[in-house]
Amino acid sequence: MRIAMWSGPRNLSTAMMYSFAARGDCAVRDEPFYAPYLAATGKDHPMRAEILAAHETDPEKVARACAGPIPGGHPHVYLKVMPHQMLPGFPMDWAEGFAHVHLIRHPARVIASYGAKRDAPTAEDIGFRAQAELYRRIGGLIIDSHDIRANPEAALRALCSALGLEWTDRMLRWPKGGHPDDGVWAPHWYAAVHRSTGFAGPEGDLPALTRKEAELCENVLPFYQHLRENRLKI
Repeated sequence: MRIAMWSGPRNLSTAMMYSFAARGDCAVRDEPFYAPYLAATGKDHPMRAEILAAHETDPEKVARACAGPIPGGHPHVYLKVMPHQMLPGFPMDWAEGFAHVHLIRHPARVIASYGAKRDAPTAEDIGFRAQAELYRRIGGLIIDSHDIRANPEAALRALCSALGLEWTDRMLRWPKGGHPDDGVWAPHWYAAVHRSTGFAGPEGDLPALTRKEAELCENVLPFYQHLRENRLKI
């Protein structure tokens, strides 16, 4: 099975990649279109030079790799992909034959978490509009990170069932310290997940936001709410 897990940043997406990698039968790819996105847009992201040096920047070549043989001879592959990185003109034919899952998180939590790693996030940076538009185009399953954090086993069992993928409790644990297939950007973004060996507990109240952050949250909240209405019920 080929699985594309679509999300914006700070959505529990790295923990989910580690969860699928921990199955033992699933290869993973970490944001394969990140370097092409940076190369095409010129955006000044943390570790930009390192990312462009270490990863393929041609979207056509990346697309062929995504559609090609699954690494390591595994029966399954899991792609951690971000809708806002799929710029107009980037190929999408690689996604044919993939099962699509859209991972969402309340934008207040996303904005607070993103802002701790990179200043002044924009609506484009956190990708809610792009995710909603992609869902309208390709459909698929939707799962909320809040539900995963509240009960990881129940949520992942439900997701595996909806995908037609055999459940294994290996998905609940992973080794501390990162994964060999992390992108080169991992030292900047993945510190908390590298310290973990499983999913963190249930989320508390929504974080306090600055005025500008609250305005951004209000701007993107309708996209999140629409997606959440169609989420997988746990």
